[in-house]
Amino acid sequence: MKFNKWTVGLTAGGVVSLASVVQADEAQKPMSQLQTAVSSTVLSGYVDTSIIWKPGTGDANLPGRQYDGPTKLDGFNLNVVGLTLEKPLSEEQWAAGYKADLWFGPDAGTYRALVGNGGGDPNFAIKEAYVALRTPVGNGLDWKAGVFDTIIGYESSESYSNPNYSRSFGHGLEPKQHTGVLATYKATDAVTLSAGIANTYNNAFGGDNVNARATRAGGVRATESEKTYLASVSITAPESWGFLSGSAWYAGLIDGLAGNSQDTTSLYAGGSLKTPVEGLSVGAAFDYRFGGPSATAAYAGGNSWAYAIAGYASFQANEKWKFNIRGDYTEGTDGTFYDRGGDGLRNLQNRLGALTLTADYALWANVVSRAELRWDHSTSGDKPYGGTVVGVPNQRNAVTLALNLIYRF
Repeated sequence: MKFNKWTVGLTAGGVVSLASVVQADEAQKPMSQLQTAVSSTVLSGYVDTSIIWKPGTGDANLPGRQYDGPTKLDGFNLNVVGLTLEKPLSEEQWAAGYKADLWFGPDAGTYRALVGNGGGDPNFAIKEAYVALRTPVGNGLDWKAGVFDTIIGYESSESYSNPNYSRSFGHGLEPKQHTGVLATYKATDAVTLSAGIANTYNNAFGGDNVNARATRAGGVRATESEKTYLASVSITAPESWGFLSGSAWYAGLIDGLAGNSQDTTSLYAGGSLKTPVEGLSVGAAFDYRFGGPSATAAYAGGNSWAYAIAGYASFQANEKWKFNIRGDYTEGTDGTFYDRGGDGLRNLQNRLGALTLTADYALWANVVSRAELRWDHSTSGDKPYGGTVVGVPNQRNAVTLALNLIYRF
């Protein structure tokens, strides 16, 4: 069958079904290679919106928050539109595929800032874009070559994947994205190993280039061997473990040059645990980062450190209702999340805690609809929250209410 370029364009964009076009022609013919490639591509995505309110006055400062900060308070928000084109790996020994994950909207700019790439269009980000390959080594060795998500963390950049709408402090300490090569090997049904090499610790040092190379102080190009190295192991409980079946534990390490041109190391351990109580699961996460970027000049040389711990509990009450709670705490050198002293004193630290309650009710098909209450608190005795644009923070606590609606397709 011969297709005009308009029909092929509609098919590639998911506007029309290739199968319906083929069936409309009574004299069906074998599909061309192009048509075969298009039909194996899966288009998916989501539209993420929110309403966030912070009672009281003074919204200028909300340290530790990433995608729900001061610019979104007291109003209605389009968070992000995510579009994914993907051809997943098949079961073939020499399988090949790809994934292109694109973000549009305000959160795209936030994401770019978090990965260290602040240039270009603030409403667009390439989140992932890689070629996927399998080589017949042992049980099968899977490869990603290109731009991919980091391999550590309990929470994802996509809010619908997380138990809560707002992200934890630990998520803010982790790198988000790498450009390089990642190999994954499923040693057994329970154990999976990953290892990789990337250009930088967090993908970019500024500008508009996901392919940025690592640099040393003064902008000097790092040597060829000064790459970022990644490794992780995950364990998933098999069905033979009874009520623990499906529980998962994870540990990972990332080391490389970060945006401060200093060697930065991230350690992560976490997991989720099913319980004998039907519908109840618990989880925990620990992040430690040494040498990362700091907002305070006293630590610009890479002497900064920070850690974060979080505990999670999730209860599926029935088919409609699900309740999630998270308690997390972070501590680190001044400048980890905000500049506390401004005088370079090294004995000042950021110490923040938060309690987050989220109620999820499945009212509409394909829609994530949830309400969230979060309380943030400084345990250092300072007042890092609130204040005006031209003023200084003047509150020790911050309480926010949010409604998050996401349509997935």
